[in-house]
Amino acid sequence: MTHRFRLVVAALALLLGSGGAAPAQSLPDYMAPISGKTTSTPADVATKDVLALNTGMFELYGDAARIFQKNILDKHPVILGLFSGAGGRLILYRPGKPPTEAPQVPVVYQLLKSVGHSTMAMAEVVGPYVDNPDDKAWRGSMQAYRSRMQSALDGLDATPMQADWRDNNRAILKNNIAFMDECLTAGAIPFATLEAFGKKQAPLLARNVAWAAQTQVAHWMTVMADWKTQLGADWDKTYGASNTIYVARQNNVIFSVLAQFFGPDAINSRLMLIETISFTTTPSDMLESLTRIIADRSVGALFFGSYHLMDYELMGGDAREAIIAETKKRGMTTFLPPLVPFGSKQWPTLITPGPGPATIADLK
Repeated sequence: MTHRFRLVVAALALLLGSGGAAPAQSLPDYMAPISGKTTSTPADVATKDVLALNTGMFELYGDAARIFQKNILDKHPVILGLFSGAGGRLILYRPGKPPTEAPQVPVVYQLLKSVGHSTMAMAEVVGPYVDNPDDKAWRGSMQAYRSRMQSALDGLDATPMQADWRDNNRAILKNNIAFMDECLTAGAIPFATLEAFGKKQAPLLARNVAWAAQTQVAHWMTVMADWKTQLGADWDKTYGASNTIYVARQNNVIFSVLAQFFGPDAINSRLMLIETISFTTTPSDMLESLTRIIADRSVGALFFGSYHLMDYELMGGDAREAIIAETKKRGMTTFLPPLVPFGSKQWPTLITPGPGPATIADLK
């Protein structure tokens, strides 16, 4: 707030009578549009004053978090694993040194995913128009995408991809083009045509998924092995964090690779899976989240004597008892997960086994 703006605000407050100034009837005409008498009950004022404590807490926390983050990075190495369309980003922070960003996953990973995604895109393009021959709105998008598909097919041999992988991707692209041509010629998208296309592409897509996973995992395992060697004895005080959204939390690739090096005792202690609301996030946002987790642990230990208490919803335990009481009162069957101790080392994703397929291979 500038000095001039403060003066304007103060003058308006004085004129409007907020400080016990002149009564409203003495205001000049030009103040009429914005003037008015306000009233507040003692309860309103008291409630506002108490709620302001919580608002102020976040401001104080923000100031302290910047200091906490510096203290953490001055004492502990930190590895951030961030999702990206290029197969992820790994960044190593070492005390007293600039951050080190690992080399990207070989570009063949992106090529495999791009071809696979192009096939999945067919379902997105045609989905709203299946068995609806009167609506031709899809034709323009499909014709434009077909041109791109043909360009990709024409240049496939020049890409850095081994021969057998290239053959698989050539088949995928040709099948895509054939499907589009069939739909464009017919001027319609029968479900039977779409279903046959999906079944034809499935085994080819499965190979691309497997090869992309192998490429990504081999790369990051190599990076992590090198960094763990570099850190030496400091490894045992290193923190790690990876981000995820809902659909990527199960079998999260980067987190799973990190876990192989951090080991089971570090999970949820020094190695965290942090949920975010989009596929990509920034290193600064990840560091801020990691800082808050670590700082809150000290608060939990200070007030309750439990270092990992604040890793959990603080009211969750009492709310659990309240849910049990409320469901009993309503004649309902309580449905809650089992209690787990603070500081649990279990994977931060689904771990309960059960019937049904769990991999693409299982679907066969």
